[in-house]
Amino acid sequence: QLQLVESGGGLVQPGGSLRLSCAASGFTLDYYAIGWFRQAPGKEREGVSCISSSGGSTNYADSVKGRFTISRDNAKNTVYLQMNSLKPEDTAIYYCAAGPQVCVMSPNRYAYWGQGTQVTVSS
Repeated sequence: QLQLVESGGGLVQPGGSLRLSCAASGFTLDYYAIGWFRQAPGKEREGVSCISSSGGSTNYADSVKGRFTISRDNAKNTVYLQMNSLKPEDTAIYYCAAGPQVCVMSPNRYAYWGQGTQVTVSS
């Protein structure tokens, strides 16, 4: 069974950091681009970051550039999203997804999705 599982979410104060993990089971991530998306209450799902299958190409939403870093460890079949200098507006459910080899920020291009992990930034 193909499965993606996110972890690492939680409650953090503004300015704090979290590292999200996206672990795959039932398939290898080597041939997939991985995207991180988020959805806040009452808002549409938006692309946060993505990384190509080789890891050679990454992309970030303007709202997180300079604060978030995506990386992958294919040996561990896991992709990470390091989130620093978190802001209240980063509060959302964060999802990872696996798709075609090329890094794209459109959720429609991703076939496999995790269940999400809640990130809450609040004092």
